[in-house]
Amino acid sequence: MNEKEVSEIRRRLRPEKNNITHVCGCYVNDQREIVSLFSQSLTMMAQEEAETYLALLKKCLSGTLGKNLIDISFATRQVADSDEHRLLMALRSTELKDRGVVEDFCRKIIEGLTFEGSYLILLAQDTYDVPFRAKDGERQDDASEEVYTYLLCTVCPVKAVKPALRYASEEHLFRSRDGGWVVAAPELGFLFPAFNQRATDLYHALYYSRDTAETHQDFVDAVFKTELPMPAAAQRETFQSLLGDTLGEECSFQVAKAVHDDLCSRIEAQKEHRDLEMLTISKAEVREVLEDCGVSDSRADRFSEEFDAAFGEGADLSPRNIVDEKQFEIKTPDVTVRVNPERSDLVETRVIGGVRYILIRADEGVEVNGVSISIEEREKAGI
Repeated sequence: MNEKEVSEIRRRLRPEKNNITHVCGCYVNDQREIVSLFSQSLTMMAQEEAETYLALLKKCLSGTLGKNLIDISFATRQVADSDEHRLLMALRSTELKDRGVVEDFCRKIIEGLTFEGSYLILLAQDTYDVPFRAKDGERQDDASEEVYTYLLCTVCPVKAVKPALRYASEEHLFRSRDGGWVVAAPELGFLFPAFNQRATDLYHALYYSRDTAETHQDFVDAVFKTELPMPAAAQRETFQSLLGDTLGEECSFQVAKAVHDDLCSRIEAQKEHRDLEMLTISKAEVREVLEDCGVSDSRADRFSEEFDAAFGEGADLSPRNIVDEKQFEIKTPDVTVRVNPERSDLVETRVIGGVRYILIRADEGVEVNGVSISIEEREKAGI
């Protein structure tokens, strides 16, 4: 799914837009026991309560593609005949009205998921009469050619709330409020089937993970029986280590800066062209940047080999997963300097009198602990 398709489904999760008739829930305690398995009519709820449920479901369609939102791909054999795909299709075909099917699915999650504390498994199904869009992008609501029926699932922590004072508006006073348990924002979830090319795609699902460092592979194993790519946070750490370890003494400031600038320029170009597809970069493209910086063939070869070993042969990475386009950081054991990425030209490295220095041009606006200072000519000469 691309960003536009994700946004199109997100916009449906409003009281006046969706066709969700009810939500199903399974409340699981910290002993992995089912406390409650319930189904509630969304149309019979108070508006505020219904909007709260929809907000929780909507959250599993938030974040960045390739980072928080990850494509799940089913093998042909899974779609043809597998327990995991069959169960998802059963949930969808029964419209979450078969309590036995819902309970089977929830127990599968409980058995596989390692999760601290209590949590809520929340399920809903929506049917979307997809409006036709002409080649010029014009929407034609009366010319639908596709009915998209999809499931949304979220897993939300249930956290204890301490007793506190609350304001009782009818009395214009503060009164004691008892403690209790509240549902927090989802940690993970998914949409099935995917909405690719604005149509039903039973071969894919869209998986959500709030934490880019912990994608809960155990949940994916239980529900989809497939492997997720390396978490975004781990991709960045691995990529950074690869550059330093494989290039060795050839990994200069200029090389690191060139790689950072190239990745950031790709991200910026995608924004300017409003390209909705997920941006990726290949091993060969990174190698080209290294070679342009004068990295030797032997070091570039080693980078390529280690890249394949770490990410898989032929793997493409999202630049957003391996670089922070909003930050350019230089760090030593004792000092960390953060620079506006657009002004990384202010920084250079130099050896003076046999000592290595990081030099930052400081023409004006220099502050120390919030105090504006001036740099005297004699200080410059001392350097």
